Amino acid sequence: MERIYNKLVRDNIPRIIESKGKTPITRILDNNIYKVELEKKLNEEYHEVLEASGDDRIEELADMLEIMRALAKLEGKTLQDVIDCADKKNEKRGAFKEKIFLEKVIERK
Repeated sequence: MERIYNKLVRDNIPRIIESKGKTPITRILDNNIYKVELEKKLNEEYHEVLEASGDDRIEELADMLEIMRALAKLEGKTLQDVIDCADKKNEKRGAFKEKIFLEKVIERK
C-alpha cells in the first residue's frame, strides 16, 4: 500500500519513516520550486494555527516560525533579520498589544 503526500516535509521525516519499516520516496527541490512549496506549507500551517488551541497552537506557531526561517534564508536573511525588522516596525507603528480594532476613518474638511 502506498500513500501519496506530494508536500514539503522537515529534514528528518524520511529517516523517521524508515525507522518505522517504510520506504519514503523523495526528491530534492530547486530553489524556485522550494520557495513555492514553502509558501504552500506556510498557508497549510496558518490554517492549522487557526484550528488549534493551547499547546497545539504553540506547536503550529513553531512550525510557521521554521517556515519563516527557511523563507528568510532564501532571501539571504536570517530569522533574526526578520525579528529585527518586526521590532523596528513595532517601534514605528506599534504592536497589537492594545487590541485596537479600526472601524472607520472620517475625513475632516
